[in-house]
Amino acid sequence: MNFQLTPEQQEVRALARDFAEREVAPVIHRFDEAQQFPHEIVAKLAGTGLMGALVPEEYGGAALDYVSYALAVEELNRVDASVGITMWAHNSLCTNHIALFGTREQKERYLPRLARGEALGAWGLTEPGSGSDAAAMRSRAERQGDHFVLNGSKAFITNAGVSEVAVVMAVTDPARRQKGISAFILDKGLPGFTAGRPYRKLGLHASNTAELHLDNVRVPAGQLLGEIGQGFVNTMEVLDGGRVAMAAMAVGIAQGALDQALKYMKQRSAFGRTLAEFNGLQGMIADMGTEVEAARLLTLRAAALRDAGRPAKLAASMAKVFASEVAMRAATKSLQIHGGAGYITEFPIERIFRDAKLTEIGEGTSEIQRMVIARDILGFRGA
Repeated sequence: MNFQLTPEQQEVRALARDFAEREVAPVIHRFDEAQQFPHEIVAKLAGTGLMGALVPEEYGGAALDYVSYALAVEELNRVDASVGITMWAHNSLCTNHIALFGTREQKERYLPRLARGEALGAWGLTEPGSGSDAAAMRSRAERQGDHFVLNGSKAFITNAGVSEVAVVMAVTDPARRQKGISAFILDKGLPGFTAGRPYRKLGLHASNTAELHLDNVRVPAGQLLGEIGQGFVNTMEVLDGGRVAMAAMAVGIAQGALDQALKYMKQRSAFGRTLAEFNGLQGMIADMGTEVEAARLLTLRAAALRDAGRPAKLAASMAKVFASEVAMRAATKSLQIHGGAGYITEFPIERIFRDAKLTEIGEGTSEIQRMVIARDILGFRGA
């Protein structure tokens, strides 16, 4: 095992950290309070090349390895999770699905614009009545000659209302359940394809999350992404990479919570001493630091397995469930260290605390991750 980052990986981490501290940290609280999508920040982020993190160079992307990508996701989320999730959902889900399974024509048409950040991507799997049981989706795609007609809706879709391109899953053969699901690339402005009003959420206030509605959306058969009936199978591979990114998001949030706790403890005094001098609080910091580092190592291990072309499903689930729960614990402890100050919006920890919860839900809940992990350990790999 080699724990040393390459010079290139260190450069990517430094790039993401500098951008987050310089362009995001000073202004993001305004977007969070207004529940407003930060178009200006995302446009500047596109200039770093990180919006094309996983896109091959031939299509204008950065073609980062997964370790570099995980480091970039961590650094953005360390400062703000709304910007972080906007970036990685665009990369890991919509863009990567096209990069992995698109035809040459589809890649040439969509990937350069997505990589440059000229178009944001959304990805529609979850529905109002099918979350963890994705195979129970009700959206339908009916073949009519050389076109498909799509009907249904998708729920909790990141970037739904600000995206130019969306990959959505729909049932093409109901009798075959998950083997009858297919994926399609949809462009903004198609008749019948609309986004709902943004949700008002507990956290991630500056991230756009909404429903996608499909009302007799007619698309050429050429918009089918991957083979017909293979949408669910392909989705599982996309989600494996997405879970690495969600784990990296959680590590970033946890590190951000730890950063804020350290800053506050060194500044705040009580009984003639700084909070950093109290043994009880030092113990909390020790636990937080140890858990954050363990979560980071699990996440980078899953990323390294993907880079090596080795199976990473189990590692990704382990990283995701552990890192997400570390993020929630770290945010809770950091807020407790802040005391009353942590409960008001003047301090970033209040926002970090609200944002952390999503990591235990998105990209497969903690309960689903434990089921994946247990089945692998028990040898139920076909289940």
